[in-house]
Amino acid sequence: MRCPQCDLDSPDEMKFCGECVHTGLAGWQATGAEVALPHFFALQAEIRGRDEHVGEGLTLLDEALSVVEKNGERYYEAELYRMKGEFLIQQAKVASLQPPAPSPQAEEYFLKAIEIAQEQKAKFWELRAAKSLGRLWHEQGRGVEARPMIQEIHDWFTEGFGTADLQEAKTLLDTLA
Repeated sequence: MRCPQCDLDSPDEMKFCGECVHTGLAGWQATGAEVALPHFFALQAEIRGRDEHVGEGLTLLDEALSVVEKNGERYYEAELYRMKGEFLIQQAKVASLQPPAPSPQAEEYFLKAIEIAQEQKAKFWELRAAKSLGRLWHEQGRGVEARPMIQEIHDWFTEGFGTADLQEAKTLLDTLA
């Protein structure tokens, strides 16, 4: 099956694309949080990188996390926490003319995302959260700590090395070498 949004090959059993989180794959049946969360992902894609909308992104993340809590459908939970950490870092950069101070709250969200992904055995979400944490630690001069964590999850994958996430992980690993 090929995603109509990003043209990535996806296994037939997937409900959404693992690359762009597009939910229009054949046979997909929406339930509970999956109805509300794609709305968040569509808006998040729109506002990503646009500094004037960082606060809106954080509000949307809080709403999405409340849907996860309410419905108990936790598939996207790790990714939502990871993105919350990313938005907090972006917010700190926007608010400061100087490089922002390390964000302990963003680090907490990344660690929570990794923990949730590991509990769910969701290697894709774990990789994304590890990359985010690794970039933060690298900016803080803690790249030595980041490398083994990212290397371990990167080494778990046996295919898909053409995907953006695995390519970014490899680039980050090369930077941390």
